[in-house]
Amino acid sequence: MRTEQPSDPLQGRRLLVAASGSIAAVKTPLLVSALVKSGAEVRCLVTPSAAELVSPVALASLSRHRCYQDGDEWSPSCSRPLHIELAEWAELVLVAPLSASTLARWTQGLADGLLASLLLACECPVLAAAAMNTAMWRHPAVQGNWQTLHGFPNVMPLQPSAGLLACDRIGDGRMADPQLIELAAASLLNGDGQGAIVRRDWQGRRLLVTAGATEERIDAARLLSNRSSGRMGVLLAQAARMRGADVDLIHGPLQVPAAWLEGLNAHPISSSQDLERELVRHQPAADAVAMLAAVADLRRRDGGLAEKPAKQELPGLMQAGWQEVPDLLRGLVLRRPPGQRLLGFAALTGSDEELLSRGEEKRINKGCDLLFVNPIDRPDQGFSVDRNGGWLLGGGAAEHLPVRSKLALAHDLLDRLLALKPRLEARPTSC
Repeated sequence: MRTEQPSDPLQGRRLLVAASGSIAAVKTPLLVSALVKSGAEVRCLVTPSAAELVSPVALASLSRHRCYQDGDEWSPSCSRPLHIELAEWAELVLVAPLSASTLARWTQGLADGLLASLLLACECPVLAAAAMNTAMWRHPAVQGNWQTLHGFPNVMPLQPSAGLLACDRIGDGRMADPQLIELAAASLLNGDGQGAIVRRDWQGRRLLVTAGATEERIDAARLLSNRSSGRMGVLLAQAARMRGADVDLIHGPLQVPAAWLEGLNAHPISSSQDLERELVRHQPAADAVAMLAAVADLRRRDGGLAEKPAKQELPGLMQAGWQEVPDLLRGLVLRRPPGQRLLGFAALTGSDEELLSRGEEKRINKGCDLLFVNPIDRPDQGFSVDRNGGWLLGGGAAEHLPVRSKLALAHDLLDRLLALKPRLEARPTSC
């Protein structure tokens, strides 16, 4: 049985994009364009200072709708206050960028402009992407306001990243990449037929995720690898982070936007030996581990030749000198501390009956709590595409998870991990 669901959570959703007065407003058109291409219905709003940095005409052109400004608030042609109308229209508000001034107005309950009034009036979730100079970001008053914002139940604050800022300073304060903001919006809207939801049910928990393929060196030029893009693992890591988790991501070479790694504790590796070393290092601190990396089955005993043999020598080289890669998931099970939960992935081919039989055998042999059986021989799912589906084994009868976006599937898997008995205990945290 296959029940397919829409692959893009943004399709047909009503999004209001608001830009306040940070130089990062020059990136807002990129975000608006991406949201429109994803099928969302987009409206735009700019503060007076943002209008000096980004063209309202450009935003109107990209969104296919007029761009609202403070002067539109009390237009005689409107029967209702504009900030109320927009607040009720939007399913999700994205403030990108969120300046220090707008942050202060919001947290202090001021309503001295269209955006300030709207933020107080809207009952839908708000995604807030802060952006400002490093010294401004680190100022105690700004940090105090930022922590206050974390206490608003319908707000997802998106931490700025570090890098080269427009003021030529290198440090914290750079707005999250538009690709990551788009992903965060999709994460909030991933529920089927539901409105946007801000979830913090992973707050106080640490998740360890592995993603991507390993590469086993054959010689100076050649290697043994597989088709895994790492997309499923990275999306699982980001979905957990957006639900409050502290996430370590151990990953091989990836085929995903670099922006999707922002906010994660990323640990790049290459070989299965590298992966095993990082697992031993990071597993003890994790409340749960999701093993999604596509680990090679074989590796060279000699670690790979330093030179590049001639092509004619390859047949002999490929027939000897290999060893099996240890079962890293089984190793996690044997080493795990009390209370740690383990999710494994099994990339398999065959009929439904074969998948379930082989998957259950693997789950029992490996000893993990949950095993996701991932068919990779079916069209429009699995490797290098945006959709996936399969069966989740463990904790009772096999559960079929229908083909849908990998992001939506990631949230399903996080729900199942969290629901395991006894439930994962959250650690005391401070914002």
